[in-house]
Amino acid sequence: MALRHAVLAALLDEELSGYQLAKAFNVGVANFWHALPQQLYAELTRLESDGLVTGREVVQDTRPNKRLFQVTDAGLAELERFAAAPAKPSFIRDELLVKVQTADRLGTEAVIAQLMERAAFAAAKAELFTTLLGKLRGDRDEEDFLRHGTRIGPYLTCLRGLAFERGNVEWCERSAAVLRARLSARA
Repeated sequence: MALRHAVLAALLDEELSGYQLAKAFNVGVANFWHALPQQLYAELTRLESDGLVTGREVVQDTRPNKRLFQVTDAGLAELERFAAAPAKPSFIRDELLVKVQTADRLGTEAVIAQLMERAAFAAAKAELFTTLLGKLRGDRDEEDFLRHGTRIGPYLTCLRGLAFERGNVEWCERSAAVLRARLSARA
């Protein structure tokens, strides 16, 4: 998957400025695709030159003018091609896992501290996902929303992000507990 597909997907529901796109990425899309704001701005420029999005200038009285972007028909066709293509399997690439792998040979205390930091970060992200799911669902319960909601794609990806972060919390806490117990047994 290229960044272009994640940007096109983020622009499906509404016109967004580059700044709004960066915020949307940070809140919703970041659970499955990370990008820096400068990468998003560069991608918007490429997408516009390729005819996959169109931008329009919005004049503002008290602020600098901004450009709003929306997906074109060609952009929708590109997303359809992308959605129809086989998905590649995902993989984990995480430096914390490399550190945990060394815990038997190197200092365990630092790894335990990093595991607990990661657990706290994941718990905070899980809380953000829980809040976002509530906003997306509105006053409906989850089953009703999943059966009858108009746009469930963002909801489903947010559910995946929530499950991922909850899994991170569980794994980090368990790994830290195992390492602490082994450290205590050696002492």
